[in-house]
Amino acid sequence: MSRFVMNEDVETATFDWGTAGMRGAPTITGCESYVVMDVELAPGFAHPFHKHPDQDEMIVLKAGRIVQWLGEDQRELGPGDSVHIDRDVVHGSYNDFDEPAHLQVVLAPAHGEGGYTAVDVSSEEPWASLRG
Repeated sequence: MSRFVMNEDVETATFDWGTAGMRGAPTITGCESYVVMDVELAPGFAHPFHKHPDQDEMIVLKAGRIVQWLGEDQRELGPGDSVHIDRDVVHGSYNDFDEPAHLQVVLAPAHGEGGYTAVDVSSEEPWASLRG
């Protein structure tokens, strides 16, 4: 089902780490190849350490800054920066700054009922102690 997805039609869900607007997912567009989300992380919030066992991911920072963890490595990302994350690799996005961070997230292939499956590992070691 090809279709236009207008900004006002993007359904936004609120999580403990921020918000995600589903722009492309099986339930939105019928596409099973990928999922596209608009994510906002408020200052001081994060999408803590997790992994997607069956999906690759690309995160593009559109505005603001984040500290992006990829395994045990980290890097500060700003507007226009991105990270590719292979399936089953632990990662986390942390907004340690004073302004909201806006990310465009693509996961492929679509998986699970909502299009993506995330496994929280933030309470497991070494992830629980990594940010000290």
